[in-house]
Amino acid sequence: MGDPEHNDWEITHDQAVGTQIHRIIRERIVCTDLLPGVRLSEAELAKHFNVSRQPVREAFIKLADEGLLEIRPQRGTYVRKISVAAVLDARFVREAIEADIAGFVAKEPDAAFLARLEQLITEQRKAMKGDARAFLKLDHDFHRCLAEVAGKTYAWKIVEDVRAQLDRVRYLSYFQFPMEEIIDQHVGIVSAITSRDPEQASAAMREHTREILHTLPDIARSRTELFDDADKIAPSP
Repeated sequence: MGDPEHNDWEITHDQAVGTQIHRIIRERIVCTDLLPGVRLSEAELAKHFNVSRQPVREAFIKLADEGLLEIRPQRGTYVRKISVAAVLDARFVREAIEADIAGFVAKEPDAAFLARLEQLITEQRKAMKGDARAFLKLDHDFHRCLAEVAGKTYAWKIVEDVRAQLDRVRYLSYFQFPMEEIIDQHVGIVSAITSRDPEQASAAMREHTREILHTLPDIARSRTELFDDADKIAPSP
């Protein structure tokens, strides 16, 4: 299996063990520490985390549901390749939900909320200079902040449930494309919200969520070993 010897491969007592193990393995897959084809051992991970095998098994099942792991009975559990089809489906769901959220919060934006978005953009500019993991987390926090202010926690859970494959591509894009464009798109979203322009806020979010349609073809072709259907994707416009 992949080497779990990382400082942050540690669990605490402030959250369910299975949830933490799921988060840790998910992050390792998203950030390519665990590559497609790597075998994960339920027993070895249970030993590493000093827990029973049950929470590890639960984490494996959830990761399999997210398309990150393949559980082969009597053979083992393996990291799956990225599915282009799953990425495109997740992007579709994300646009449908988040465009409406952006328009909703633009109706009556709160000053403290806007300040938080500006702070996240500032932090993104810093992370843009060499910290892909931090940038990905801040990007996630930016979108989650919008959903929380809109009070759309259930809708955000749907986005969370489908975004695993999408996150893998977004992480890879950090190393192939300038992140200034992503930040500029965030600025445009905040500007529309600040101007109390729901229509423009929704449009800005739609443009932002469609960015991956332009970057995905190049990423899939440059890292074919990570994708299971890279040959099926159309060339970028």
